[in-house]
Amino acid sequence: MPKNTNIRSVLIIGSGPIVIGQACEFDYAGSQAARSIREEGIEVALINSNPATIMTDPINADYVYLLPLEKKSIVEILKKHQEMGRPIDAILPTMGGQTALNLAIDCEKAGIWAKYNVQIIGVDIKAIETTEDREKFRLLMLQLGAGVCKGRTARSFLEGKEIAQEIGFPLVIRPSFTLGGTGGGFVNTPEEFDNALTHGLHASPVHEVLVEQSVMGWKEYELELLRDNNGNFIIICSIENFDPMGIHTGDSITVAPAMTLPDTLYQKMRDLSITVMSGIGQFAGGCNIQFSVNPQTDDIIVIEVNPRVSRSSALASKATGYPIAKIAAKMAVGYNLDELMNPITGTTSAFFEPAIDYVIVKVPRWNFDKFPGADRSLGLQMKSVGEAMGIGRNFQEALQKACQSLEIRRNGLGADGRELTDRVALTESLQHPSWNRLFHIYDAFKAGMSFRTIQQLTRIDPWFLHQIEELIELEREIQQYDLEDLPPELLRIAKQKGYADRQLAHLLQVKESKIYNFRQDHNIRRVFKCVDTCAAEFEAQTPYYYSTFNNQLPITQDRPEPVSDLPGNESIRSNRKKVVVLGSGPNRIGQGIEFDYSCVHGVLAAKEAGYETIMINCNPETVSTDPDIADKLYFEPVFWEHVHAIIMHEQPEGVIVQLGGQTALKMAEKLTRYGIKIIGTSWDALDLAEDRGRFSGLLRDLNIPYPKFGTVRESEGAIELSRELGFPLLVRPSYVLGGQSMKIVINEQELEQHVMKILQDIPDNNILLDHFLENAIEAEADAICDGEDVYIIGIMEHIEPAGIHSGDSYAVLPTFDLSDDVIRQIEEHTKKIAVALKTVGLINIQFAIKNDADGKPIVYIIEANPRASRTVPFICKAYQEPYVNYATKVMLGDKKVKDFDFKPVKKGYAIKIPVFSFNKFPKVNKELGPEMKSTGEGIYFIDDLTDDYFQKVYSERNLYLSR
Repeated sequence: MPKNTNIRSVLIIGSGPIVIGQACEFDYAGSQAARSIREEGIEVALINSNPATIMTDPINADYVYLLPLEKKSIVEILKKHQEMGRPIDAILPTMGGQTALNLAIDCEKAGIWAKYNVQIIGVDIKAIETTEDREKFRLLMLQLGAGVCKGRTARSFLEGKEIAQEIGFPLVIRPSFTLGGTGGGFVNTPEEFDNALTHGLHASPVHEVLVEQSVMGWKEYELELLRDNNGNFIIICSIENFDPMGIHTGDSITVAPAMTLPDTLYQKMRDLSITVMSGIGQFAGGCNIQFSVNPQTDDIIVIEVNPRVSRSSALASKATGYPIAKIAAKMAVGYNLDELMNPITGTTSAFFEPAIDYVIVKVPRWNFDKFPGADRSLGLQMKSVGEAMGIGRNFQEALQKACQSLEIRRNGLGADGRELTDRVALTESLQHPSWNRLFHIYDAFKAGMSFRTIQQLTRIDPWFLHQIEELIELEREIQQYDLEDLPPELLRIAKQKGYADRQLAHLLQVKESKIYNFRQDHNIRRVFKCVDTCAAEFEAQTPYYYSTFNNQLPITQDRPEPVSDLPGNESIRSNRKKVVVLGSGPNRIGQGIEFDYSCVHGVLAAKEAGYETIMINCNPETVSTDPDIADKLYFEPVFWEHVHAIIMHEQPEGVIVQLGGQTALKMAEKLTRYGIKIIGTSWDALDLAEDRGRFSGLLRDLNIPYPKFGTVRESEGAIELSRELGFPLLVRPSYVLGGQSMKIVINEQELEQHVMKILQDIPDNNILLDHFLENAIEAEADAICDGEDVYIIGIMEHIEPAGIHSGDSYAVLPTFDLSDDVIRQIEEHTKKIAVALKTVGLINIQFAIKNDADGKPIVYIIEANPRASRTVPFICKAYQEPYVNYATKVMLGDKKVKDFDFKPVKKGYAIKIPVFSFNKFPKVNKELGPEMKSTGEGIYFIDDLTDDYFQKVYSERNLYLSR
């Protein structure tokens, strides 16, 4: 049926601040759904309390409500719209993860939707309750003839014990109505069971857990489906987990399409998916179904069903190019699949199943180093904070690209001299998986461990293990040659398997540039392929590309042709003036979704300024990698070799590095060395701000105060320097983000231990020692500068004292108890520093305010970052102005600061609320210090400082301060 004309306005519920288990994939889904519904002439209102995301930006919705995700806020919005004469007709809760669904169910139970005559679309509440209530779900699966694990739901401790006795160990505990596997786990013995059962009952909001047989070691698959109102079904994508059952899918390496699934089993799974989805309800929308397969018998059981857009939907969308959230939103307002167009081809129906002629590998990104003492083992509770995806013509190429995207100081899977060789440690790692098991499988093959042993320890499908073993065999063959006598065909095979030039340089013991030159001489070059949803059967309209190495190129040739002319290349260079925006790679603590927000606005601003925009990023969860955003998307690692190849092909006017966090900034030096123009602030200015010696010299010349400091490269020098500076000291490495390895030390012993730890983790790095200003007030300012004029977009004051990382602090905009004199000093210092650094674009400066001996407040500079900061989106949302758009136009030279008519909406105060995921690491100390630990943030508006919320936070400002 066509569009439902009774729906004139829709409220979309977002997913709130980023936490482990619910991240930017819902921001991507919500943004896409909002745009999709607005295309239909339907008004969109949106509620979400996350200021860092593009979803809560005015570009996506007609009305954006940055309010807490609770019933009170929903009622406030519904009332307001009724009073405006534009009542909300429908609610779409499927785009905001578990948070949105739980809120929709709460409102349904409270009769709110009925009272305001609001229809729930895109989901069936009964279907949600069936899939979330473990017992109802189990009984329905049995009724539909789908296999499930033996088990029952326990509503009390005693009931749980009885069920365990009935089934026998090993067991799995799964709490009802939780996200990211919270409270779940495997139990092998009766002793472990009591604790796990108690924990699970507490973790479930309804205090119910499913106790069931363990299928640890079985194979795990997922299917992404869409169904319309007419009961038409399509399978968008099959996904296979590289890791067997026992590891949460969010922590598993996943592969699309499924690699080891025979067609007979796939067809069985497909039929089962349709039966299951029909059985749980007759709603139109997306659905994700997880299956487990016994590798010995091929028995299939259904593990769980998510009748909504899920974490895997973002991955499936980016993997196939099929925009699941966009189509699901259209179906929610009444359309059927056969009435919609496939946006990628622009000519074929959306009622088709994507076919892909490449392989996708997703590798999660963990941040265990931020949580000393955390249990690093992987299990049913998700622990990763982000993910990277690689696209290749084969599994090995995609796997290497995903590893190159992780930014964990590896150049791919191995071949970098950082192998683990200790056999006992390898055995332990293979048997008890943690974040580095993938690398240890490679190391085990290299160390000569037998294939049989590796397979028995990991229970990973032999096909995947053979793929890794093959890489080791190829490396051994390459190492038999010097570069001069290396057969070019062998090098081409290595490149087709995803090896970076750096890895090959390590194997052949030459410089990376030598490998690059050898490739150019022998015409072994990257070509770019299109992600088109239909295996090149129809021409794609959406320019969405990945790189690979083609067999069709002759090995030698007199003159290298332009990439556009190479056989097999599908990315044709236009004659328009272009700009490249470098993305921020996988999410991690310290570099989250706020940089994706800046990248998206940078792309849109450059388009407005008349540029063709090119986005390079490898994060499947984010809006910047939506093919709708930039004119051209290259889904590639933000890794030098890949970035360089794209720039050489596209020949842009320049590259924007200041919007993608540290990931993009790290490229600045190399870009400058290769003569590629950086748009905005130059590499020298970026380096000057990072180099403490040079930066302090600049502050001295400007007569601006800063804490006494020094730079060392070894522990002996650190002790000597500490006697001159005086304790307490803030110790940190240079060129890191999110306060990585930053610590306050109070004596020589602590200093020596921490310096040695930094040198071990980050060798050959300068270590900065600053005298730490105890009990100082911390503040920060963000500004736009065009090299001459400066406009300060916002000054924030932290509620906690200096010593807690700015990302972990509650920050208030505008300041709440700084004197006019202090604010004047902050403004003067900001303007002087921005101009002295020749900033073109954004700059963030952090300050510590402390009284001198006479009681006069002095404003000290802690650091300056001439780039988009973590707080820019927060200020944009609070003051309702698109500052990143303005800053990008300044970077491009399209506008000067004085060309803008700044009109910030200043009413009351906005508080930035840090959000933590400590519940995933129960034994970790919750104290806060100079190293960032928060995974996301919320925004909360107050009218004045008598507000109860502010008073409570202010009274607890010293509670978690540690060293």
